[in-house]
Amino acid sequence: MAAVVLVRRGWRLLLVVSAAGLAALGSPQPPNILLLLMDDMGWGDLGVYGEPSRETPNLDRMAAEGMLFPNFYSANPLCSPSRAALLTGRLPIRNGFYTTNAHARNAYTPQEIVGGIPDSERLLPTLLKEAGYATKIVGKWHLGHRPQFHPLKHGFDEWFGSPNCHFGPYDNKAKPNIPVYKDWEMVGRFYEEFPINVKTGESNLTQIYLEEALDFIRRQQAMQRPFFLYWAVDATHAPVYASQPFLGSSQRGRYGDAVREIDDSVGKMLSLLRTLSIAESTFIFFTSDNGGSNGPFLCGKQTTFEGGMREPAIAWWPGHIPAGQVSHQLGSIMDLFTTSLVLAGLTPPSDRVIDGLNLLPAMLQGQLRDRPIFYYRGNTLMAVTLGQYKAHFWTWTNSWEEFSQGIDFCPGQDISGVTTHTQKEHTTLPLLFHLGRDPGERFPLSFASTEYEGALSRITLVVQQHQDSLVPGQPQLNVCDQAVMNWAPPGCEKLGKCLPPAESVLEKCSWPH
Repeated sequence: MAAVVLVRRGWRLLLVVSAAGLAALGSPQPPNILLLLMDDMGWGDLGVYGEPSRETPNLDRMAAEGMLFPNFYSANPLCSPSRAALLTGRLPIRNGFYTTNAHARNAYTPQEIVGGIPDSERLLPTLLKEAGYATKIVGKWHLGHRPQFHPLKHGFDEWFGSPNCHFGPYDNKAKPNIPVYKDWEMVGRFYEEFPINVKTGESNLTQIYLEEALDFIRRQQAMQRPFFLYWAVDATHAPVYASQPFLGSSQRGRYGDAVREIDDSVGKMLSLLRTLSIAESTFIFFTSDNGGSNGPFLCGKQTTFEGGMREPAIAWWPGHIPAGQVSHQLGSIMDLFTTSLVLAGLTPPSDRVIDGLNLLPAMLQGQLRDRPIFYYRGNTLMAVTLGQYKAHFWTWTNSWEEFSQGIDFCPGQDISGVTTHTQKEHTTLPLLFHLGRDPGERFPLSFASTEYEGALSRITLVVQQHQDSLVPGQPQLNVCDQAVMNWAPPGCEKLGKCLPPAESVLEKCSWPH
């Protein structure tokens, strides 16, 4: 396996960014890296993106002091695959975070999933440790529940959080409440030791996650050690929660309360960095895993329309990234993998395809690079954006059965022939949209137009090159087993929270969407 290259001269680390032409910084260590990943937060949720109630002053200030990316995308419209893509720099179809149980089905890691992040994947924290970084994840992991998928086996030094979202509450019989970990040990379960009041929405989890982050920053600064903090909070994922001081504080209801608390937490992190005099040696990137409240865009989570995969994105690095800038670079959550490695003075692994780009040329010099954005849903390439043009090869929101039950991924948006409730193939004549003129994907270009023909010919070439060279990873999200939920994590005996073992019955996971 090819090694990651670390460039050192004596005790001084040189940050090498060949594409950006960035000179050696001459500092004794590389910058700290904070990746702030939200859960189901949409492009339209921040004041800086036009949310009219303007309830995110800290994130808005962060954008004013840094760089906004209005054309930034997740790698999938669902949580687990998007997170796997961030930490590997690779499309889910490559790293195995997809299913082949059915065509174009989204899949994730529920408690009964057998699979998880493969050992063959090299995750960002593992690589950053080669440059001397301390690494911590706070919050939602979502890359597998079984012991071999534990984040401390995949490069993280510390963890406070859960392998899943805060689904529940459950009865601890047919299904247990989801465990919360501190490093290797379970320290409780959601709705028990870590209460969430589903009726009122009250929970202190965001405050706990904030304190974990602040404590980690203080400890690493005291040790003069570069650190990587992956802060993956989930308050904006249903059932939405916020702590008591924030409940009822928003004009946007409980969801707005959660956003306000997250904004306040980000403000406290930035304040601590300034107090410790390490703001200029700390790179922060804020984004989300998939769509939520999506401003002008079509549909949301679970779909490959813009509302499902275009995300809020802010880069902040005082003294390096020019303040108050907007980059129109097409960006991807996978770019955070490559960009972080370059910041650390490392080069990405050369023994595999890495889909993430280095965004430092865009951030530091305003350079733009042509690149496609691939929109996958499960094992199926649904759409591609190249430049301003987006081609849909398949359209689907969700099934008529789900829609009739009130599950609507495109509330208030019904576009004939576009927001389809059956999987509709357009591979012969793709639906094409110009996202500059039509960001809401409401008016397909005429098949007979020269504009359509020219854009489609360019996109077709990119798709052919991608598919001809694609080697899919072994799918990890095919097999479920109810017995997986009943394994006894370390620490459960001390808490009296171990569950009796269950009989193993392997079966295909059912993915309705």
